[in-house]
Amino acid sequence: MTQLRFDGRVAVITGAGRGLGRAYAELLAARGARVVVNDSGGTLRGDRREAEVAADVVRGIRDFGGTAVACTDSVATPAGGQAIIDTALDTYGRVDILIHNAGTVRPGSLTELSFEDFEAVLDVHLRGAFHVVRAAFPHLSAAGYGRVVLTSSIGGLYGNQRVANYAVAKSAMIGLSNVIALEGAAVGVTSNVIVPAALTRMAEGIDTSAYPPMQPELVAPAVGWLAHESCSVSGEMLVAIAGRVARAYIAETPGVYQPSWTVEQIAGHIDEIRDTTGKNWILPVVPSAHTDHIVKSFALAAEGK
Repeated sequence: MTQLRFDGRVAVITGAGRGLGRAYAELLAARGARVVVNDSGGTLRGDRREAEVAADVVRGIRDFGGTAVACTDSVATPAGGQAIIDTALDTYGRVDILIHNAGTVRPGSLTELSFEDFEAVLDVHLRGAFHVVRAAFPHLSAAGYGRVVLTSSIGGLYGNQRVANYAVAKSAMIGLSNVIALEGAAVGVTSNVIVPAALTRMAEGIDTSAYPPMQPELVAPAVGWLAHESCSVSGEMLVAIAGRVARAYIAETPGVYQPSWTVEQIAGHIDEIRDTTGKNWILPVVPSAHTDHIVKSFALAAEGK
């Protein structure tokens, strides 16, 4: 099998100083990409800088003959997002791949979580994604090529206790990626979501002794394919956990049509409404899931008249 390489491509990877982001940076660099390793070196809470991790990753990449440059600007502000993309443009003259992996965690139950901690997590995960995408997208569009990979989480798909801020931010990645995929379809830009799980510093304090191998390197190939020119999908989600790679998707049951409803009728039909054994709707984001959803729903109404 021919090796899928990234020769000539420039990849910007946020949160690339440790864990998953570092694995992505090292994989793409080993396959020929020129990489912007972005990481502010912050703590897990993101409340202070503690290490020059981006520079460490760059040194390691250069040691094996790869090409990389460090960037320590924060994704949490529009200026920081622009500076990260400018690093690629100023250093390499282009940007082809954007992988947004940067993240922080500030746990707290719904009765404890402060407004500050809620906003701080959204600043890095969600607003950070928009900041770098907004800075990169005009350049990707002008070049007629781009690969965007945003990071969600099983916490974003299914939720988890004591992390409302994280869950909200990670679920929002899906909507943002879908918009990028739709707007990028006409200009050669794809956008997809990775839903990863790996043993990184976010697992600190958890008993992982019974876990199977879950190193970041098990996730990196899925991200590598989403970032490669051969990637044939856009507006999709790939799950990568403990060696398992799968597609996650949103579906609708066929539902029930009536020309009018009462609360009591909803209650009476709820099992049929929720029934997933029929021919469920799986609508591809690209080219037209939004329109398809409306058209198919209206068709049921027309048939019921």
